[in-house]
Amino acid sequence: MSGDHQTLALLLFSTFVAVTLGITTWVSRHRQGSAEEFYAGGRLFSPMENGFAIAGDYMSAASFLGISGLIALYGYDGMLYSVGFLVAWLVVLFLVAELVRNCGRFTLADVVAARMRERPVRIAAGTSSVTVSVLYLVAQMVGAGSLVALLLGGTTEAARTWTVIGVGALMVVYVSLGGMRATTWIQIVKAVLLLGGTVALTTLVLVRFHGDFDRLLRTAAERSGHGEAFLAPGLAYGGDWTSRLDFISLGLALVLGTAGLPHILSRFYTVPTARAARRSVVWSIGLIGGFYLMTIVLGFGAAALVGPDAVRASNAAGNTAVPLLALDLGGGAGSTGGTVLFAVVAAIAFATILAVVAGITLASSASVAHDLYASLRRRRAEPRSEVAVARVAAVGIGAVAIGLGLLARDLNVAFLVGLAFAVAASANLPVLLYSLFWRGFTTRGAVWSVYGGLVPAVVLVLLSPVVSGSPQSLFPDVDFQYFPLQNPGLVSVPLGFLAGWLGTVTSPELPDEAKHAETEVRSLTGAGAV
Repeated sequence: MSGDHQTLALLLFSTFVAVTLGITTWVSRHRQGSAEEFYAGGRLFSPMENGFAIAGDYMSAASFLGISGLIALYGYDGMLYSVGFLVAWLVVLFLVAELVRNCGRFTLADVVAARMRERPVRIAAGTSSVTVSVLYLVAQMVGAGSLVALLLGGTTEAARTWTVIGVGALMVVYVSLGGMRATTWIQIVKAVLLLGGTVALTTLVLVRFHGDFDRLLRTAAERSGHGEAFLAPGLAYGGDWTSRLDFISLGLALVLGTAGLPHILSRFYTVPTARAARRSVVWSIGLIGGFYLMTIVLGFGAAALVGPDAVRASNAAGNTAVPLLALDLGGGAGSTGGTVLFAVVAAIAFATILAVVAGITLASSASVAHDLYASLRRRRAEPRSEVAVARVAAVGIGAVAIGLGLLARDLNVAFLVGLAFAVAASANLPVLLYSLFWRGFTTRGAVWSVYGGLVPAVVLVLLSPVVSGSPQSLFPDVDFQYFPLQNPGLVSVPLGFLAGWLGTVTSPELPDEAKHAETEVRSLTGAGAV
């Protein structure tokens, strides 16, 4: 890329960073010592504000860069991510949002511990939440590295490394100084920027094809080299039984995973009432639905105008399809329009990454402090010391995410997020649903449910083609692949539910009927909710 691209994109990105750091500094002047202020922003956000923030939290680098890249490379099969991410919100709206807001205070473990023995449940749920968060963070780091490699005109390893480190450092600053209030406003600003940029690019693609979507699809199919097969199922997940099962596994993980994501669940605590939480989800569904429909246009637009070969040459996983599309729509490399549009898209993508990593880091540090630390020092822990632990945890989690992000830099970001969704659907969703809807659920069932989904999901990923056994693996030179599917959801999600049931029916303790009745009334009516 030319020096103009680099200068303008870096200038726009620096402007966004300066604005968000200004927001963080301003918010940090307010009292951040209380746990409610740090974790939930004082519960002062309106449904519309929280809806935009949820959308900003959810529309990650996987959505903007990864999904469009997969559609550009694999056509119809790449759309599974767009459909799965959107349909998942129906599960959140009807089963989770209002009940979680009524039952918990700051984290997923609050909901489960309301009717269980706290210590084992909090340790299990906290461990699971941190694992999911770190996997999600890795995807954002990979997106940042891919974008900067393109921006600086090559695949400079040093550039990627320093970008990932810089993003990690910024997210630690956002969380440590500003807490939930600063993170929320950063996500709102980012959501507006991302939606505006996506609308502009989608409009330009449709104008290029004179509004003829059929012509766009036919052109994409012709340039793909696969003909009509590009517009039919099976290009990525067709053929043998392994690919077909992988398709089902991924779909299951995407649809069920959202309701178990810690950084999404934590957003329901930032509004004053359960009704506001429900209205927040309605706002977010509208915003997210429109966005994912537009990613389909961008993906096929990249295939038609840039071509899958050029996308692959820039980044084998397809993570740079949207910036390359922006360059073409603006007039091509070397043109003023191309330079400006590319720079704007690059800056929006950076903003996307920064806002999402801030939200995930806050949720995971809250799990460390509020669940793991507080469960070990429950009697002596004060809210102020808990918040201090959360700030320290943000640094540690950032360091781990940076290291794993450098390791996984050649994988597609949407694919990496699919793994995080699989772990969330396997470990967090079963225990959440059992706690809310099963009267006989016990502490042993809760702990077994979490570990019974978490351990198989992580182990199956380690034994899958993602890690070893193929040229696209993290470790292509070794082979300890024993599990054929790339996504473990088809196996690990049922195991999570099965482990929860088995733990409950073999538990010597009897469920606390009084606590269940109290939780049920509280979850359905909001009586006694914080």
